[in-house]
Amino acid sequence: MKETEQFRKGIALFNARKFFESHEVWEELWLVEPEPEKTFLQGLIQLAAACHHHGRGNRRGAQSLLAAGLAKLGRFPDDHRGIAVAKLRADAEQWAATLSGGNDLEAQRPLRIRLVTQAGRKKKRGG
Repeated sequence: MKETEQFRKGIALFNARKFFESHEVWEELWLVEPEPEKTFLQGLIQLAAACHHHGRGNRRGAQSLLAAGLAKLGRFPDDHRGIAVAKLRADAEQWAATLSGGNDLEAQRPLRIRLVTQAGRKKKRGG
């Protein structure tokens, strides 16, 4: 499987709420990826692990991993590797705020990874 296919498989698993599985797929890439992509993958892995912990009722683990993942993803541009990173960060920050406020995430939208469209890229470039 090509690296890009495996990366996209991780996205599909994440968006299907199969967080543990997406973590595992990305971890295979993370093991061999050089920096700075290693850090980017680690940020995604930590968000997946946070969602997994939340699903198992581990609020503290979810909060810790959300913070770590956000710190890593904060080093990257708003659009990176075809992902709308700014949107993912904003949604994850909202999750983190909800958790730190002691509230339940059930009313929140699930975290999803959105892909950047070609039209969106052109619009941002002014053309």
